[in-house]
Amino acid sequence: MSVYILRRLLQMIPLLIGISIISFLIMTLAPGDPTGVYVDPNKPPPSPQDLARLRHDLGLDQPLPVQYLNWLENALSGNLGFSLTLRRPVVDEIRERLPNTMILGAASLLVTILLAVPIGVISAVYRYTVIDYLVTFLSFLGLSIPGFIIALFMIQVFGVELRWLPTIGMSDVREEYTGLRAIRDVGEHLIMPTVALSLASLGRWIRYQRSSMLEALSQDYIQTARAKGLPRRQIFYTHALRNAILPMITLIGLSIPQIVSGAFIIEYVFGWPGMGLLAVNSALKRDYPIIMGVTMLSAIFIVFGNFLADIAYHWADPRIRYE
Repeated sequence: MSVYILRRLLQMIPLLIGISIISFLIMTLAPGDPTGVYVDPNKPPPSPQDLARLRHDLGLDQPLPVQYLNWLENALSGNLGFSLTLRRPVVDEIRERLPNTMILGAASLLVTILLAVPIGVISAVYRYTVIDYLVTFLSFLGLSIPGFIIALFMIQVFGVELRWLPTIGMSDVREEYTGLRAIRDVGEHLIMPTVALSLASLGRWIRYQRSSMLEALSQDYIQTARAKGLPRRQIFYTHALRNAILPMITLIGLSIPQIVSGAFIIEYVFGWPGMGLLAVNSALKRDYPIIMGVTMLSAIFIVFGNFLADIAYHWADPRIRYE
C-alpha cells in the first residue's frame, strides 16, 4: 500500500505540470489583451509606446515558453502573480475567498449526501413501486434543470415575494453583527446557495445510489442471506448497503474540488464572495493571473480528491488491494 501511495504521489507531478501547460496556453491564446484592463475608456487612449512599455513590465513581450517558465518558477515558490484588476497578489485574494467557498461547498456536499443516500436506497428497496417512480421522475427533473435556473427561482420566490431569506452576499452589509447573531446572519445567507447547489447535483447522486443498491441486492450473498431467513431490514441495511455505498466514495472524492473551487455560476448568481465569484469576474475582465491561480488550485484538489477516493475504497472494503 505504501508503494502504491508513493507511486500515485509521484504521478501527480507530471499530471499537474501538464494541466498547467494546457491552462496557460488556453489563457494566453484566448482573444483579447490583458493590458486592456489598464485602459480607461473615459480618457484618451494610450500611445503604442505606453502599451509596449506596459507589456514589457508585465512580461507579455517575451516568448510563451519563457512566460510559462517564469510563471512556473514563481508558482513553485508560492507566488501566483499579481491581479491585473484588483491590484493585489493572487495569493491574498485566494486566501481571503477560500474559506467562504469551503463553507458553501462543505454545506452543499453534506446536504447532498444526507439526502441522496437514503432516497437512493429507498428507491432501490421499493423498486417498481409508486415511491420508486416518483423518485425517478424527480431525479430526472432535477438533472434536466440547470442550477442557475433553480437559483433564480429560489431568489424570486423566497427572497423577493416571500422575503424569507436574503438573496445576495454572505452577510448583511447594513448591519455589523457579532457573536451568535453574526453566525445566524451568515447561516441565513447560506441557505439558498446551499439548497440550489445541492439540488443541482442531487438527482445524479440519487441515480448512482439507486443503481449501486440494486446491483448489491442482486449479488449471491444477498440471496444466501434471504435463504437463511435473515430479517429484511438486516439484509438491506447491513449487508447490501455497505457494498452499495462504495461507488459513492468516488463521487465524494470527485466532489472535494467543488468545496475549494466553488460553483462558479451559483456563487455569481447569489453574489457569494468565494472562489467562484472571483473566477467569473476575473474571466470577464481577462485577469489572467487570477484565472491561472484558481485553475491550478482546482486541479490540485481534483487530483488529490481522486487519490483520497482510492484510499477510502481500501478502507471501506479491505478486499481491495493496491500493488
